[in-house]
Amino acid sequence: MAQIIHPLGFQDLEDRLTVTVEEAASLLSLGRTAAYEAARRGEIPTRRLGRRLIVPVPALLAWLGAGETK
Repeated sequence: MAQIIHPLGFQDLEDRLTVTVEEAASLLSLGRTAAYEAARRGEIPTRRLGRRLIVPVPALLAWLGAGETK
């Protein structure tokens, strides 16, 4: 049976330290394959934990420029 993944919004990141590549893809409006390719190229900040690839939320927000003043 396929797992149903609910879309993740930026407000959901408040209590999270990491997200999956699939969750980051949803936030960035990317497909799963495109997100993994971007992660492989170093375009999305990731860390490897064993065989898992995770996206640290603080690094993702910094990469997006969240919190920067204009």
